[in-house]
Parts: sequence; structure tokens; C-alpha cells
Amino acid sequence: MTDSRTAVLDRIRSALGRRPGQAPPPLPATTLRTRNLTTPERVEFFVQQFIKLNGKPVRVRSRVEAAAAVRDLMGGHTAVASNAPFLSECGIPNLAGVQSGFTSREELRAACATADFGITSADYALADTGTFVMIASPREARLISLLPPVHIGVIPANRLLPNLDELFVRVPQPADHASSMVLITGPSRTADIEQILVRGVHGPGEIYAVIVEEGEQ
Repeated sequence: MTDSRTAVLDRIRSALGRRPGQAPPPLPATTLRTRNLTTPERVEFFVQQFIKLNGKPVRVRSRVEAAAAVRDLMGGHTAVASNAPFLSECGIPNLAGVQSGFTSREELRAACATADFGITSADYALADTGTFVMIASPREARLISLLPPVHIGVIPANRLLPNLDELFVRVPQPADHASSMVLITGPSRTADIEQILVRGVHGPGEIYAVIVEEGEQ
């Protein structure tokens, strides 16, 4: 088996013009392609893609309207909100039924396990795929976007980026900033061997995007 493997690798190496023990050539430089879209164009593009993924977008014109939209979506149910500064600026932690300000992971886990909604902001969103970008931090605990059955992401329009390449222009080394960077694209979904789609198995079965277009033209 070893001789056969060696013979196969020798033929491949010979076809590539390489010698045994030769170091591989350096990788080519990374090429990132960004798109020059205005903020309103990014919002429109994000909304289109988000709807295709069975996400539910809500567009508002101010932070006050954002809080009202979240209150209406909650419909009197309970929620856990992250410690994101933008949520505080919108007044969302002050809404009835919303718990926030957790510093203990155990208390946060217990609250998320019983809450009807998880409310976060997002570090960025990607217009071409309808994706939230969540960089883990004490301000944006991963549990809040993953454990409750419904996720509401509240994000200012100026954080929408055209695509993934633009994200890596902004954050070229994500590991330098946090232990993880989570990309959330639509509700949680999976399929069995017969390709029967089921939502909400590994995370929220519903996801809303409240996009705050304050000051955008």
C-alpha cells in the first residue's frame, strides 16, 4: 500500500514539475472584490436577500421607531437583550419584558433558556447574502442570538456592507478581536436524508432584522 501510494504521489509530483522534498510555492496574494454601493442600495439589497432566506425585515427611520418595532414584535412576551450600546441608544433594554445587563454567563444562559426572544445588534451585516455578522464580546454574547426561539437583530443602516470581501477589508484578522465571528444567514434550518427542511433545530426558527435608516438619504 505504501509503495502504491508513493508511486501515485511521484507521478503527480512529476506531472507538476516538482522534485521530492521541494517546498511548495508561496500562495498568490489575496484579491478582495468590493462593490461601490450607496447605503440605500445596500439596504435594498440586504432586504431582498433576507426575505429570500425567510427572514423578516422591518425598516424604520429612527431609534425611537426601532424600539417601538421591537415592542410590537415581542407582543407582550419576554426577551433577553445584549449589552450592545446601540440597543441602549434605542431604549430597547427599557422595554417591558426585556432583561439585559447580564455579566454572569450562568445567569445569561438561564435567562436565554426561558426567553421568547433574543435581541442583539450586529457588528456588520452583508447585503449580498442577508447575513448578520456577530463578533463575540461581552457586548454581544453568542447565546442571545442562538438560544431563544426568535432572534431580532437591530442594526443601523450604515453598518451594512456590500459583501464578505468588504468585511475582510474592515476586519482582516477576526481572531485578533474575539474568540469567534459568527455569520447568521436566515433562520436555523436543516434537512434529513430525504431533504425535508426543518427550521429551528439548531437555533432560532424565526429571525427579524430591524434596520434603522436614521439620517440616510
